Amino acid sequence: MIKIGVIFGGQSGEYEVSIVSARSVMDALDKKKYKITPIKISKKGVWVGIDNPIKFLKKLDIVFPLIHGTTGEDGGLQGFLEFFGIPYVGAGVMDSALGMDKIVQKRLFQQENLPVVDFVEMNSCLRRNDKGGNRNDKGGDILRRIGFPIFVKPARGGSSVGISLVKHAKNLDSALKLAKKYDSKVIVEGAVPENREFECAVLGNEKPKASVVGEVLASNEFYDYNAKYIDGKSEIIIPAKIPKQLSAQIRDMSIQAYKALDCSGMVRVDFLYDFKAKKLYLNEVNTIPGFTPISMYPKLWEASGLSYPKLLDELVKLGMKRHKQRQKLLSNL
Repeated sequence: MIKIGVIFGGQSGEYEVSIVSARSVMDALDKKKYKITPIKISKKGVWVGIDNPIKFLKKLDIVFPLIHGTTGEDGGLQGFLEFFGIPYVGAGVMDSALGMDKIVQKRLFQQENLPVVDFVEMNSCLRRNDKGGNRNDKGGDILRRIGFPIFVKPARGGSSVGISLVKHAKNLDSALKLAKKYDSKVIVEGAVPENREFECAVLGNEKPKASVVGEVLASNEFYDYNAKYIDGKSEIIIPAKIPKQLSAQIRDMSIQAYKALDCSGMVRVDFLYDFKAKKLYLNEVNTIPGFTPISMYPKLWEASGLSYPKLLDELVKLGMKRHKQRQKLLSNL
């Protein structure tokens, strides 16, 4: 029997989502194959009921990190596990960090000729003086080029926490202040008017595979936290009712994005489609996608013929395989 620890909670704005994801995964894991140990980290960063986390984790065969966002999805937890030689599910240190930072990943996507919307980093182009003065001319020029409406987001966050859709310049400062509550680094993106939002799941290490494509019909103007987790009115269509050519393009681009960030294990890739201009934009990747009962990642694989328990089995196998490969390399040093 495989001893698996499921890590959840953490010092993140997505604390509650993490708990729901962990509960869902623990319910779906095959109890005949796994001895499951829940591992909760408090909002203050305390390992609940565990005096020596390293000694505790080393007794397990593998851990499943399900801390969405800061400290759990940004490479911090993965680095800790790597340092102490503990096998884990999902992305490694570098791909976690790249997947978390919307600005850096978009720059990498541009280098790979993958289409992204116009964007700007707030820190470099929308600086204000200490007294809260006007934005500098460079920032103003970029905003005029992008035009309104725009999205203002924490550069390193998820679950749509701290995101604002800004339609008028008068609302920009309040949106920036909200985003800055969650990250010192803020990204401003051009909005795609009347877009359709598609998502694709990727699974694998060296030879990743893409799932069928799903479409999100958000209950609000965009797929914000309330639309994702609270009001229950958003719709998910799996598989998306789109032409085969567009579906193939999304799946191919998902694999390209996966390889561009040198990902392993799993990611969910999000797209925006301007159906008037018939142009597809790569929005972002998520290296620890939601595993709640309504989350797209497991639903996409279920529609692709891989049940939730079998998906978890495959993720565990991939994590163990990557760990063995890394240990073999380290043994040559």
